[in-house]
Amino acid sequence: MKKREVESTSADELREVAPAKLSIHGVSKTFRNPRGDVLALDGVDLEVAEGEFVCLLGASGCGKSTLLALIAGLDHPDTGEVRAHGELVTGPGRDRMVMFQEHALFPWRTVLGNVLFGLELKPGLPRHARLEVAAYYLELVGLQKVGNCAVHELSGGMRQRVALARALAPNPTVLLMDEPFAALDAMTRERLYGDLQEICRKRRKTVVFVTHNVREACVLGDRVVVMTSNPGRIGASFAVDLPRPRDINGVGVAALATRITAALRANEPEAAR
Repeated sequence: MKKREVESTSADELREVAPAKLSIHGVSKTFRNPRGDVLALDGVDLEVAEGEFVCLLGASGCGKSTLLALIAGLDHPDTGEVRAHGELVTGPGRDRMVMFQEHALFPWRTVLGNVLFGLELKPGLPRHARLEVAAYYLELVGLQKVGNCAVHELSGGMRQRVALARALAPNPTVLLMDEPFAALDAMTRERLYGDLQEICRKRRKTVVFVTHNVREACVLGDRVVVMTSNPGRIGASFAVDLPRPRDINGVGVAALATRITAALRANEPEAAR
C-alpha cells in the first residue's frame, strides 16, 4: 500500500502550478538538403523566466518553429544546448507539451476522451483522478457541457480549446504553442486571446508561443522576441508592459505593434523589402 501511495499521482498535484525556466545557449541547426544545406538557426541565446509568456515573432522561414521543436526535444541542435529547469533537453518529456496549428485531435474519441489521452500515460493515476482532472480543464476552457460530443461536432475554435485542455491536463511546466490560432477566423481568435490570457493568469505556465502576427504577440506576450531570417537569429526583444486583459484593437497594443513592425522591417534582408 505504501509503495502504491508513493507512486500514485493525485488530481490535486496535476492542478498545482509548477513553473519552469528555459535556457537556450549558442544553439545552431542546419538542415541537410541535396540542393544545399540550410542554416536554420545560428548561435541563438534565449532565457525564458519562470511563468513568463514569450512570443517568438518573425517572417516565415526564420526558424521559429525549429527553435520550438528543439525546446520540445523533437529535434536536436547541432551546436549549443537547451535546458528546461536546469536539465539538458535530450528528447520529449511530460514537462513540455506542444500545441500545433492543427488541433490533431483523435476523431474516434469524444471531447472528454481526447483530454484524457495524456492523463492515461501518467503512471499510477487512478481513473477517478483522471476524470476529475479532465473535467477541471474542460471547465477551464469553457467546454464542460460538450465532454461527450464527437470532435466533428465542434467548431474550429472549440476544437482548439479541446487541444489546449489536452495539452494542459498532464500539468506540464512548459507549454509550447506553434501558431495555434492561425487557421481560425478573426472573431474566434479574439475570443481565444481572452481565454488564453485568463488561463495563463490562473495557471501561470511558462509559455513559448510562435507567431507571425505582430498584434497577436503584443496581446498575449509578456515579452516579444523578434527573429531574423537567413539564418535565424534573435534580432530584438520587447517587454510588453501593458495591463491585462488586453484588446487586440487597444491603443497600447497598436502603438507597441507599430514599434515591433519597424524592428521587423529593419531586420529584413534587402531582397525581401
